Amino acid sequence: MWQYEAPLRDMRYVIEEVLGLPAQWAALPAFAELDVDTARAVLAEAARFATEVLAPTNANGDLEGCTLAEGEVRTPRGYKEAYRAFVEAGWPALACDPAVGGQGLPQVLNAALYEMLAAANHAWTMYPGLLHGAYECLHLHASEELKQRYLGKVVSGEWLSTMCLTEAHAGSDLGLLATRATPAADGSYRLKGTKIFISGGEQDLTDNIVHLVLARLPDAPPGTKGISLFLAPKFLPDGSRNPLRCDGIEKKMGIKGSATCVMAFDGATGWLVGEPNRGLQAMFAMMNAARLHVALQGLAHAQNAHRNAVVYAHERLQSRAPLREGKAAADPIVLHPAMRRTLLRQRVLVEGARLIAYEAAHLIDLAEHAGDAAQRERAQEQAALLTPVLKSFLTDNGFALASDALQVFGGHGYTHDWGIEQCLRDARIAMIYEGTNQIQAIDLVVRKLVADGGRAFAAWLEALAASLPREARYAAAAAGQLQALGALAREVVAASREDAELPFRVADDLLRATALALIAHAWARAEAVSARPAHAGDAFHAAKRESAAHCFTHLRPEFEHALAQARAGWSPFAQVALGEMA
Repeated sequence: MWQYEAPLRDMRYVIEEVLGLPAQWAALPAFAELDVDTARAVLAEAARFATEVLAPTNANGDLEGCTLAEGEVRTPRGYKEAYRAFVEAGWPALACDPAVGGQGLPQVLNAALYEMLAAANHAWTMYPGLLHGAYECLHLHASEELKQRYLGKVVSGEWLSTMCLTEAHAGSDLGLLATRATPAADGSYRLKGTKIFISGGEQDLTDNIVHLVLARLPDAPPGTKGISLFLAPKFLPDGSRNPLRCDGIEKKMGIKGSATCVMAFDGATGWLVGEPNRGLQAMFAMMNAARLHVALQGLAHAQNAHRNAVVYAHERLQSRAPLREGKAAADPIVLHPAMRRTLLRQRVLVEGARLIAYEAAHLIDLAEHAGDAAQRERAQEQAALLTPVLKSFLTDNGFALASDALQVFGGHGYTHDWGIEQCLRDARIAMIYEGTNQIQAIDLVVRKLVADGGRAFAAWLEALAASLPREARYAAAAAGQLQALGALAREVVAASREDAELPFRVADDLLRATALALIAHAWARAEAVSARPAHAGDAFHAAKRESAAHCFTHLRPEFEHALAQARAGWSPFAQVALGEMA
């Protein structure tokens, strides 16, 4: 009953019509030879893989989960075969540098690929999901010797990778981590400690695993300034087993086909990646890529929940809809106002989010490949601002819209057979890992907005306003939301000089207001494209115009509410009462 159908038409609309990326690729030497037909072929083949190969493994993977026996993890039926097909088709190398075996295609095509993969089977996608981040980390920071030995295997997907950060006592506070790295005479290090929540820490998809591990050197300063990054493979270059092991796999609410491992390093051999005590800087190359992919997971769940809910709402007959006197005794529930409102809101948020996410992926390409240094710097700055907004807002929506979709299914949705309850369970983790959504809000407001006095944020809002088509029906309304957001940001920066806690109190609401302003900006641009005379009478573009109207009538109050909630944060949260409760 639960099916996946890739939204190829909307993906092409965003890439080709709204963002106009083919023309922008032509101006970048790295992508100058990429044409529209090739990009469309990549998307179509990715959709075929996700729909025909991967999606059939989703439900059984949830029911079977992973098993651990004598330190070895067994993944669900079909996972190994799907991964083998994924590697043989060259998907891991899609957006990697051709100089190290990659295909050199744009990040937006990689983003579309991973949206499809996560929608088809989120749990399976956890295994290759860290490959591109590992590639970036090694490509930028590893020694030539490590690159020669490991980078090509990661790029091809022959070997999978992990990101070993979290420890039981530390959680998100990496400054508390206790894993130790002791230098050895041969220039390597011996790692000792335990990491938890390690996705794919052990699996049966590849014959080696490249673990990237945060640890402390003996003379390291305290806190985050004393963290180094190490590469520790499951099997050493001589073929012997490294003394590291999986001590357990978590029994989880969702993504049960993903092995979430407790990893013990008992003097495991590792090699330093990057400079001593600067491991976080090296790891952040991996984390930023991972956070964009997590945002795409939220988009994927919201998209698939919406599509299946629409199908169900057209098929389910129940009650007579208002204003349908004289018709059949029962109508499709899609005719009822409550259902139409739910489904329209989903569509507006899903399709608007896709536009923002794909533009963020393009900003990453510009930051790396634009010919002008100032353009590269602007793109990097804007991508850094967008990353926490996307990670938080899209994953919030992934769970919330899946919950709304379950409501469309009614009692059937609460049972396993219809699929939406698995979607809801799987979506929840994306709000937590790779930095909780509250941490994303702090990153945006405290570390980015307040830290530079609001300069970068204000420049970003100005650029967004300048990109609005002036003839667009909703340009003025979208520009007004950006202005209101800018005014709030300035107030927060000014007030933070007297009240150091205020940015933390308003962070969640300011991030949500930012995201809703971006959604409005996206729909103003989309409406301008779909309102062109050439699109008159076309049902696809008519739906886009309808969605834009819904955004500026029904979502605008949500933006205004987020602003009001943020301003309510000027009043400190009660501390005495909470202390008494504790």
